[in-house]
Amino acid sequence: MPPDPVPAGPTPPLACVPGALPAAERPAHFALAARLFREAAREQRPAPGDAGGRVEGYAFRFDAPAFDEVARFVANERRCCPFLTFTLELAPDGGPLWLRLTGPAGTRAFLEAEFLTAP
Repeated sequence: MPPDPVPAGPTPPLACVPGALPAAERPAHFALAARLFREAAREQRPAPGDAGGRVEGYAFRFDAPAFDEVARFVANERRCCPFLTFTLELAPDGGPLWLRLTGPAGTRAFLEAEFLTAP
């Protein structure tokens, strides 16, 4: 995967927007996130950051059939975590897809706590 570009302009603070998802939608979103990152992800690795440590995160590899669920996750997660940058890379000919989640310093620890630890 190519390295992340350095973000332009001010970076939003590392903070979630609790009410961004309606309460009725949250359980399904949390269940989807748990399934994607604890079961469907075939590989995870730290995403390359910038030289000054201002950008950090993780990259996750999924099989091609996970595309719709990954896209649904991104559509919802970007509403409640506006500090994240989402990069989706699709390989040709039905190959795997990579989802890269990056943000300001502290993002890697946030992702570990939210998506990579057992409930």
